[in-house]
Amino acid sequence: MAAISDIEFQKFARLLYETVGIHLSERKKIMLSTRLQRRLQHYNLHSFSEYYKLVTSDAHAGELQVMIDHLTTNETHFFREPAHFHFLKDLIRKERYEQCRVWCAASSSGEEVYTLAMVLDDALNHGRWSVLGSDISSRVLQRARRGVYPEEDNVTIPEPLLKRYCLQGVGPQAGNFAIDRQLKRAIEFRQINLTTQLPAIGQFDLIFIRNVMIYFDQPTKHQVVQRVVGQLKPGGYILTSHSETLHGISAELEMVQPSIYRKRGEPRRRG
Repeated sequence: MAAISDIEFQKFARLLYETVGIHLSERKKIMLSTRLQRRLQHYNLHSFSEYYKLVTSDAHAGELQVMIDHLTTNETHFFREPAHFHFLKDLIRKERYEQCRVWCAASSSGEEVYTLAMVLDDALNHGRWSVLGSDISSRVLQRARRGVYPEEDNVTIPEPLLKRYCLQGVGPQAGNFAIDRQLKRAIEFRQINLTTQLPAIGQFDLIFIRNVMIYFDQPTKHQVVQRVVGQLKPGGYILTSHSETLHGISAELEMVQPSIYRKRGEPRRRG
């Protein structure tokens, strides 16, 4: 195994920050070294300096995305922080939504997107809904689009929703379960970098941006929030993880309860 020097680590940390806005502290040095060892082995390289030269060269333009895929953390599961999904369900019924558009801005391998889809489809009862899932990692988006997961991952899905929206694998897929195709019809996955100008994705009633802000420094966090808020309808909601806060970041947002914020302004008529 090649050892990584402080100078090499700083080069990779700066490259990751400049590319996707993720700040790596010195405490992440071992993590970075461990995750990139496979890329050194893949190219039969003997130092991190050689790999840095390769990943920044025009001759291997696609390797930068591969590096990002290896360095971005993608821990998630179905119905993670369930209070947010109870809030969504109650909101739909209280405000009598007839349609709802949601953006999951850090969708990882898709579990959060499919959780949202199950809740929306169940709560709207034949109403119109759609979910956009986005992530910086092409690798996890590929898994998300497939929508197939190990059976042990379904333990957090309520039984009625599991029976309604998930299919048990058989034959070569035994031990897995798949998201029903009917549910997937109103879901789109896109690769989006939150630290650059956003593509034309339209306006949303709710935006889930959970467990991603912790990787940004304060200036980047301000920029990301301003971009994301611009995609939120007046009166719409942004939800972060319980370990994150948007306090003092945007004057357009008011806190409804910890980790849930509402965009100021009168909402347009639902439906």
